[in-house]
Amino acid sequence: MTIKNSLKQLPNEKGYFGSFGGRYVSETLMPLILEVEKEYNKIKNDNNFKKELDHYMKTYVGRPSPLFFAKRITKDLNGPKIYFKRDELNHTGAHKINNCMGQILLAKRMGKKRIIAETGAGQHGVATATVCALFGLPCIVYMGEKDIKRQSPNVFRMKLLGAEIRSVTTGSKSLKDAMNEALRDWVTNVKDTFYIIGTAAGPHPYPAMVRDFQSVIGEEVREQILDAENRLPDLLIACIGGGSNALGLFHEFLDDKQIEMIAVEAAGHGLESGAHAASLSGGKPGILHGNKTYLLQSQDGQIDEAHSISAGLDYPGIGPEHSYLFEQKRVQYMSATDKEAIEAFQYCCNLEGIIPALEPSHALAVLKKIAKHYSKDKIVVMNMCGRGDKDIFTIAEELNIKL
Repeated sequence: MTIKNSLKQLPNEKGYFGSFGGRYVSETLMPLILEVEKEYNKIKNDNNFKKELDHYMKTYVGRPSPLFFAKRITKDLNGPKIYFKRDELNHTGAHKINNCMGQILLAKRMGKKRIIAETGAGQHGVATATVCALFGLPCIVYMGEKDIKRQSPNVFRMKLLGAEIRSVTTGSKSLKDAMNEALRDWVTNVKDTFYIIGTAAGPHPYPAMVRDFQSVIGEEVREQILDAENRLPDLLIACIGGGSNALGLFHEFLDDKQIEMIAVEAAGHGLESGAHAASLSGGKPGILHGNKTYLLQSQDGQIDEAHSISAGLDYPGIGPEHSYLFEQKRVQYMSATDKEAIEAFQYCCNLEGIIPALEPSHALAVLKKIAKHYSKDKIVVMNMCGRGDKDIFTIAEELNIKL
C-alpha cells in the first residue's frame, strides 16, 4: 500500500521519475509503445491475469525463493546478521524469469506471435527462451559478440531451448549494442513482435513494468524476514547493471524510511581508470534506448563504452528510477571492482557453499567492506540474484585455472 508522497507511486502518467524516464522513440514505435502501456494498465487490475501469473510463478518458476541466513559469513565478518534472498534458485538460475513470465503473458494477451530480447550475461536470454519454449512462441535473442564468447554456457542453453541467437558485432559488441539491434528489429516488425526488455530501462512503460514484475522479490522478503526475525531489516543491498534486481528488492520498502538501501555498480578496473560501468558514479544525464537517465558519455555527448568482468553489469546506463533515487538520496550507490568481485565470489563459495554469479558478487564485495560499521543486532538482506554456472570460464581464466 502506498502513502501520500510515496516513492512507490512513480512514474507519473508520462513515464517520468522526477526528470528521468519518458518515452524517446521513433514515430514508428510510438503507437506500439502506447498499446503496450494500455494493455499493461489493464492487466495490473485483472484478477485473472494475476492468478495466471501466480500459478506459473509457483509451479514453474519455483517461487517463493528462500531467504537464507548466511551463518558462516555473518560469523566471519563479525557484524550484522546477513541473509541472502536466493533468487538464483529460480528456474533458469536468476531473477530474470520473474519479469519474463509477466511479459510473455502480456504478449500473449496482446496476440503477439514473435518475441525478441537482448541479453548480456545471457540470463535474460535464457529466461526469455525458456518462456517462449513454454508457450510455443519463436524467440530471437540479440547478444554482443564479446558476450557470446564469455557466456558460452548460456548461449548453448538458449540454443537448446530453441532460440535464434543473433550476434551483434557493432560498437563494444556487448549489451548496449545488443539492445540497439533489438530496437531496430522492433521498428521493422512492429505488428507481430513483442520486445521483452530485460531490465528496468527503455521507454515507458518498460521501466515501471519490469520493476513491478520484479517487486515480488521484496514482497516475499518482507513476509520472510518478519517470520524469521519478527522485524524488518536495517539494510538492503543488491548489485545494479540496468537495475531490475535491485528495484525488485527495494521497491516494497521505499516508504520504510528507516531502512537503508545500497546498490552496487561495477567499478571494473577502477573508477579512476575509465574502464568501468558505474553510470551514477562516473556519468551524467542523457538519453539512450528510449529514456532519459544517467549515462557514461564523453564531453560531446557520445556514449562511452562500459567495462565489467560481469557481462550482466557491462552497460553504460542505468534504469531511470535509479537515477531518481540517486538524486533523491533514498538509495546509496557504491561500487566494486572486478578484482573485489572475484574475491567475493571465492569467499561465498568457500564459506557458504553457494556459487554466486559475478553480478551479486559485486554486492557481496561491498557488504564485506561495510559490515564492520554495523552492530551485531542489525539485519542485512542481500539479493543473490543469480548463480555462477555461467561465469565459470571467466573465473577460471582470471584465476589461471585450466579446466
